[in-house]
Amino acid sequence: LRPCRTAHQKEESMDNLSHGRVIGIDVSRDWLDLYCLPDGHRGRAPNTPAGHAVVVALARDRDAIVCFESTGGQEWQLWAALEVEGVTARQVPPAQVKAFAQSCGTRAKTDRIDAELIARFFAFRPEAGRSLPAEKLRLLRALTSKRAQLVEMRKRLLAQIRAHQKLGTAAMFEDVDTELKQRIDSLIKELEDRISQAIASDERLSETAGVLRSIPGIGPVASTMLIAEMPEIGTITGEQAAALTGLAPVAHDSGTLRGKRAIAGGRRALRHVMFQAALVAAHHNPSLRSFADRLRKAGKPHKVIITAVARKLVTIANALCKNRQKWAVPTT
Repeated sequence: LRPCRTAHQKEESMDNLSHGRVIGIDVSRDWLDLYCLPDGHRGRAPNTPAGHAVVVALARDRDAIVCFESTGGQEWQLWAALEVEGVTARQVPPAQVKAFAQSCGTRAKTDRIDAELIARFFAFRPEAGRSLPAEKLRLLRALTSKRAQLVEMRKRLLAQIRAHQKLGTAAMFEDVDTELKQRIDSLIKELEDRISQAIASDERLSETAGVLRSIPGIGPVASTMLIAEMPEIGTITGEQAAALTGLAPVAHDSGTLRGKRAIAGGRRALRHVMFQAALVAAHHNPSLRSFADRLRKAGKPHKVIITAVARKLVTIANALCKNRQKWAVPTT
């Protein structure tokens, strides 16, 4: 076996794109379908540690960069194994791969076809690839994701309780519903404690969380989601931060026609949390309250106002994290 490569060597391996040495992988729960550029070699391996070792050996033999789509977590173990072995790997956004397939006129969809499209897309747009987040951030993301699932379960349970109340059958299930709600509440509290411990145990994350929570409107949940879902915060521009969150307005203009702006794409879970933070900031953040009032007086709809406040909140958070300074009320 070859020794693991250093970070400098891994950066140099990005030069392989000029020679087209890319391995695209379509990741499913059980299988890894591979397509290699430039020779079109195909392969299949199980999505297990043994299969991951096959991918590592192939990537080393070809001195290639590995790329795959975000598949709801099915790719994380492979990604981590590649990182440990010093193989450069990148995650690409599925929506952009789909758009690339449409631009190529490809309508058929199979695992083999998807693997080829992923490889060709990355060779075409290598800057779209995302590097593996640090282990601490992966843990934080897993905790926030599980918390969100439990919060959604609680919302559904409360909706069912209200439905039973309207039907007059709430008394039949009162004991069960009460016990379920208490159990879900305790699990959410347990996860929140683990999230707090994970942040507190890392000096950099703790400092970032302190900066974010200093902003009126951003509480523990929003600050944690910003750190976990957008680890790039503080290292990118405000426009890029808004686009990653899916809060950047997309133009629809053609000739003399000026279409209606709308938001699209981005990281949905983070965007939903920022909408909730914007509702609070629009009333309790002095700067954003006056900003929302100006939009309201201009006759803007409520949804447009909250979206604009959420976008401004993200850009403020990004700027403060970049400068490593806490919120201060602007002097007029």
